[in-house]
Amino acid sequence: MNKRLTQLTFLLIIILNSCNYSNQYDKQIDVEQTAYKLWYQQPANNWDEALPVGNGRLGAMVFGDVYNERIQLNEESLWAGERFNTNNPNALRDLPHIRDLIFEGKIQEAYELGNKSLLGTPPRFRSYQTLGDIYLSFDSAASFTDYKRELHLNSGISRTVFTINGITYIREIFASAPDNIIAIHLSADKPGAINTAIALQRQKDVDVKAEKNQLILTGQIIDGATETQGPGGEHMKFAAKLMAMNKGGEICAEDSILQVKNADELYILFTAATDYNLEKLNYDRRIDPLSVCNDILAKSEGKSYSQIRGSHIKDQESVFNRVRLNLGGEQLSSIPTDKRLDSVKNGADDPALIALYFQYGRYLLIGSSRSPGILPANLQGVWNGHFQAPWNSDYHTNINLQMNYWHAEICNLTETVDPLINIVDKWRGPGRVTAKDMYGCDGWTMHHATDIFGKTVPNADMRWGMSPLSGVWMTFPLWRHYEFTLDKEYLRTKAYPIMKEAMEFVGDFLIEKDGYLVTNPTMSPENAYLLEGEDYQCQLTYAATIDNQTLIGHIDHCIKASEVLGVDDELRQNWKNIRSKIPPVLIGKDSTIMEWIEDYKEREPGHRHMSHLLGLYPLAQITPESPELFKAAKSTIEKRLQHGGGHTGWSRAWMINFFARLHEPEIAYDHVMALLRKSTQGNLFDSHPPFQIDGNFGGTAGIAEMLLQSHNGVIQLLPALPAAWLSGEVNGLCARGAFEVDMKWKNGVMVTATIYAKTDSKCFVKYKNNVVEIDLEKGESVTLNGQLY
Repeated sequence: MNKRLTQLTFLLIIILNSCNYSNQYDKQIDVEQTAYKLWYQQPANNWDEALPVGNGRLGAMVFGDVYNERIQLNEESLWAGERFNTNNPNALRDLPHIRDLIFEGKIQEAYELGNKSLLGTPPRFRSYQTLGDIYLSFDSAASFTDYKRELHLNSGISRTVFTINGITYIREIFASAPDNIIAIHLSADKPGAINTAIALQRQKDVDVKAEKNQLILTGQIIDGATETQGPGGEHMKFAAKLMAMNKGGEICAEDSILQVKNADELYILFTAATDYNLEKLNYDRRIDPLSVCNDILAKSEGKSYSQIRGSHIKDQESVFNRVRLNLGGEQLSSIPTDKRLDSVKNGADDPALIALYFQYGRYLLIGSSRSPGILPANLQGVWNGHFQAPWNSDYHTNINLQMNYWHAEICNLTETVDPLINIVDKWRGPGRVTAKDMYGCDGWTMHHATDIFGKTVPNADMRWGMSPLSGVWMTFPLWRHYEFTLDKEYLRTKAYPIMKEAMEFVGDFLIEKDGYLVTNPTMSPENAYLLEGEDYQCQLTYAATIDNQTLIGHIDHCIKASEVLGVDDELRQNWKNIRSKIPPVLIGKDSTIMEWIEDYKEREPGHRHMSHLLGLYPLAQITPESPELFKAAKSTIEKRLQHGGGHTGWSRAWMINFFARLHEPEIAYDHVMALLRKSTQGNLFDSHPPFQIDGNFGGTAGIAEMLLQSHNGVIQLLPALPAAWLSGEVNGLCARGAFEVDMKWKNGVMVTATIYAKTDSKCFVKYKNNVVEIDLEKGESVTLNGQLY
């Protein structure tokens, strides 16, 4: 079938590959050629060296100890606390005065009053918690040899192998999405060689008992009352159940432990549940967690290990293997992962390790954000070994939760966004109350941090918590999901209602100032400025640059969505009028983009946040088509870096994306290497420090952005390809417009690019200075060379 392509320099006709490409699963990828594996020659000494498995709902960290294996466990909804109204009763009364103080430059007074009258009551919430641990204790002190600990990303299986007294032992652990369990399998190459004690433990709030071949854990989080976190009480209920099955030998229940003696093979099924109900954003006493566990295990206990393993691998590979990445360089897979990372930290290049890191970011999102899970990935995904986690392992909505999903669409993991979409929808409920009670506004809003119970008020302190457009920002992943899928039914029934209601809040919240419509009170996360002649730091302001960029982005999204759906003509015109009154992005006297409405002096010029560059990435408001802002954005980043910016893992990851958008491949590559060298642990977890998963996800997004960009109607091929990735290949990246892209390049030059259409769609394609327009029907593809012929 012939289709028309228009090249900017001349017209040409090409023949499309009418391959009837119906969906991404049709493409066959040689798994053996694309195997991605982390491996080590020693057990993990601590949690940050353990290896993660997850199925979206359950997570486990596998230590691989020979004599006393520890498997740390998580269930996504096991949080301390509960849902209750934390809106400050004085907010609406004192809001006008706080706004006046900010307009008058009396920032310290506004801050003090805001902490009394706008901050949540109580001001903080509680933490996501560990579920506990499975321990496998082996009655042996003999030395071991040939040790190997592995995590196979393609199959999602953690594997530990070692030899004692001439007997080779193999342990496999994985979290199965199809069966909603964690499976553990122990085998040896000599009959009767498996002897172990199995324990299921948690330090508090539980009772554990052993019955026949089962361990049963039941518990309830007991929270103490605190001034900052609120009332105590008996809160979330939870349960876990472990079922052990042996081939040969015997299993005996002794107190709260299972003793396995002389088994040839041991097979363990584990699951857990809470009484959390997403519809209620709270625990629900109608749910019996132990009954949930029983129902899950009843569906799996009649299956063989090979059946459960097989369905798990098929499911994992169907998602993970959509994308293949080869960045060239010497293949060093025979060297342990931690030693390869050490070499990189000592100055070596390792493109294959970067490809592994990229795929690890995809693996971690698959493991922490998909069905059977119902909640999005939090600050640690789904993996947390603490009762009181750093930053509560919560949902920070002033960059971190958004960053968790930057790579979801481009990296062909679109279904991982579903839990995020669903909880944003549920947050609207308490968000409406906050909008009305705090600001007197219709619509819904939330601020900079929240939990699974839907806390939508300013949290912790006005210096960090005063981000009234966080709810608007949280609609960006929802719109992006439409951009990559062009699913009108999803847009009509799910995304647009959420976006439109957020726009209702915007219309009511903005107030007039000097001919503009501005936000007030607000801040620029999480930086501070100094007023002339004053020595105290100020966060509160009006019309912060991030707000203006957020507003322009959101209004544009709402306008476009209403046009696509053919609805709300009158509202659309009103939105356009609001847009015309949003303050513009300004350039300061030092040639950088101003972070605030005035050209204030920064309190911390090397701050980790780059909030005023939201318009560069993930939005696409600052592009080469606006050269002054584009140049100023680069100067802004350079200034940050000169003063020590990019020092946290997620901040460094953002730098990669920035420089990819700036079309600076070598600088982007330098930041990829800096992310590995300065902010990556031996198990490839990102380190803020401590561990925070957004750096992994943002790093993966940045690598993808170096290879493929798609915004403002143009797919850009290899826009920031560094010299270190001289020759390579990528398959399965996705582009806006519901396209999927494969590319090969050699000696820094693109050889071929094949673009597949998942639905009827057209766009421009750009490589270097060549541009063509493609117009494809669903199932068609086009293959282009380096000249886009």
